[in-house]
Amino acid sequence: MVVVELVVLLALLGLLLYALGVWSVRPAVRAGAGADGLPARSPAELAAAVARARWAPAHDEVDGRTRVLLRRSYPGPDGLPVVLEDRVYTAFAAADPAWEARFTEAMSGARFRCSYLNAEESAD
Repeated sequence: MVVVELVVLLALLGLLLYALGVWSVRPAVRAGAGADGLPARSPAELAAAVARARWAPAHDEVDGRTRVLLRRSYPGPDGLPVVLEDRVYTAFAAADPAWEARFTEAMSGARFRCSYLNAEESAD
């Protein structure tokens, strides 16, 4: 019985060490790739991506206050947004009893404002 428990314990320890070893190995980064393994963009590609930046509503919570934001961003090389600018549209207490109503109204207003900003920039 003790031998079986010892074998199981050693097997679990071996699996743990194997998992730690596998997860600590970093994949090779191609030559010319950025620090995150993605190919670097040329200045012209980056300028074109920034020129296509769009405004979109966003929100976060800072110091117990919910902030509704107007966020200008463009898609990065990995597909995730690269934020150029955040503007606070409105803020209110996260513990406000009317939080859901205030949040819904603020996000609606932020969507309208973002559509206005996007239309204004595309007219230029």
